[in-house]
Amino acid sequence: MSEHYPRVRLYSVIGGERRSLYIRESVSITFYMRRSHQELVQQVMHSLETYIRAIGPQVLGWYVDPYSGDWEELDDKGWAFLWREMRKEPATYFWLCESASATTGYEVLYHGRLLDDEGETSALSFILPTEYLEAHGPERVRELALELAAKLPFCSGHGGLCFNFPESVVGTTDAIFDMSFRHPGLDIPGVNFDSLSIGTRVKGVHWLNFLGPPVLGELGGAAGLRSRLHSPGTTVQELDGERAVVTLGTWPEAGDTEQGRMLPEFRELAHVLEPWLYMDRGNWGGFSDEDMRRWERRFLD
Repeated sequence: MSEHYPRVRLYSVIGGERRSLYIRESVSITFYMRRSHQELVQQVMHSLETYIRAIGPQVLGWYVDPYSGDWEELDDKGWAFLWREMRKEPATYFWLCESASATTGYEVLYHGRLLDDEGETSALSFILPTEYLEAHGPERVRELALELAAKLPFCSGHGGLCFNFPESVVGTTDAIFDMSFRHPGLDIPGVNFDSLSIGTRVKGVHWLNFLGPPVLGELGGAAGLRSRLHSPGTTVQELDGERAVVTLGTWPEAGDTEQGRMLPEFRELAHVLEPWLYMDRGNWGGFSDEDMRRWERRFLD
């Protein structure tokens, strides 16, 4: 176990035999944009290219075909298909990863939407394994998050620790119920579901918290937000385009309620952001409506 977070390694078991790794701890860098897909094509491609430069061109090896749902090799033909889909389709989806059979911690998820409903947003999420964090250090990961954010017209976004698992597999989150309450700094991602209704709200509190319009303006801008935060190690950095990022400490922390590590800086920011927090998830893979509501409010109650 790292001093900052637990090692999470859960494997699928078939016929009593341990098979592939399907849940692990990772770092998620996610952005929600109240823009339709065709308004975002160039910005999303720029961020994806930035991520690939950071991890290496050969790491991502597979993608899910948006029409068949099958895994396909991400070779030159696969990249050509994805770029074509990005440019021509009014809405699209892609899921890229290192391995089609195991959760390795390198993934990209994108939902480019039409914004037919008031709460819909387009969403882009990059995953890194904690091994990358340990090898390159938290400052480099923070710099990468800022590089990924630079061209994106986000309303909100975040970067920090998460349970990394295939969102499309029903029932996966049964196995992390107890850990999710013990380690409140480990997010439970749900980019597909959340992007259908989050709108311009903010999805919880994380190590890195990206805020844009309209929420940042309603908080009085970066200066107004900074005046409300007093925890040691919390910083507010103003970004271009009336945006800001709030960083909670040097390292992303999972916390540990059994060890008394309650993440007070997370609680402080949660109370400041409470009127704008997104808390609309219902029952979800082992979590009843009440359980999920309690988890969403873990830094408030």
